[in-house]
Amino acid sequence: MDHWFAPLLPAWALPAAAVCLGVPVLALAVDWWLGEPPVAWHPVVWMGKVLQWWGERLAPTSPVAQDFKTFWRSALIWCALVAIIFIVTWAVQQLVLMFHGFLAAALLALLLKPLLAWRMLRDEVLAVEVALGQSLPAGRAQLSRLVSRDVSALTAVQVRESAIESLAENLNDSVVAPLFWFALLGLPGAALYRFANTADAMWGYPGMRGGRYWQWAGKWAARADDVLSWVPARITALLLAVIAKGLPFSTLARQARKTPSPNSGWPMAAMALALNVRLAKPGVYTLHSKGRRAGPLDTRRAARLGTHVVLAMVPVVTAIQLLALAAFAWVQV
Repeated sequence: MDHWFAPLLPAWALPAAAVCLGVPVLALAVDWWLGEPPVAWHPVVWMGKVLQWWGERLAPTSPVAQDFKTFWRSALIWCALVAIIFIVTWAVQQLVLMFHGFLAAALLALLLKPLLAWRMLRDEVLAVEVALGQSLPAGRAQLSRLVSRDVSALTAVQVRESAIESLAENLNDSVVAPLFWFALLGLPGAALYRFANTADAMWGYPGMRGGRYWQWAGKWAARADDVLSWVPARITALLLAVIAKGLPFSTLARQARKTPSPNSGWPMAAMALALNVRLAKPGVYTLHSKGRRAGPLDTRRAARLGTHVVLAMVPVVTAIQLLALAAFAWVQV
């Protein structure tokens, strides 16, 4: 008997374990050697443009209490766009899988690469430290490329903390989560996650931004991203804990709950504990308050830890793929 996920099976059902492993490995290799594709060809940029166009038509310019109409309109548009992305990427994946073996894996890797970004994230975070070495204003300006918060009053230490936090949070959003959803649903899964994460970044605000009110227009996008990021965020934190040689889970969980986000606190808390530094967002939270002040070397240590997590994610993805294949075979019996 066929099941609804049967058409997705070829994304991981490659003839040998080496080829199965090859898709994320090749995608990460392309990311490291070539970086991001041109903006004109970048699917995440396309997603952002579509979301901006719809956001300007969905989010009101004045606050409305309990604006359920805007909420449901935004939810409907979000779901429609997800359906389009899922169908298009599924069709592209099926065309690629008409080839065999390594060629199919290589083509899938090229398609997966724009949906994850480790080299760019690492380089941008390290560039903050380089800019701080020049001047505090330069460091603030470089950080503003990474975060949406106001950076104008941040001290040098706070700039560094924010950069490390951004690296930890986006390690999940830009690498671990896309690979996790690729392992489960193939290319459509990775594309679905990147759309949801981009929608949260552009719509998921609790109040006003860009002259528009997102309290209701962005609520669905924010909650959807929370759901899709829940497992990957904890995988990211656990990998950091393992690489840091056994951070106590109870301590990690307690620190993670100090942030308002149900997910971003996990990788950020794990990074703070792994580096033994204090990470804070002024007026919002403080992680590992007993840690020392972050220094210039800590930014580089954070980047190295992130690279180790990316590499460790490869066998995790393979294990998920093999478990999904085994589950499918069991259901088919």
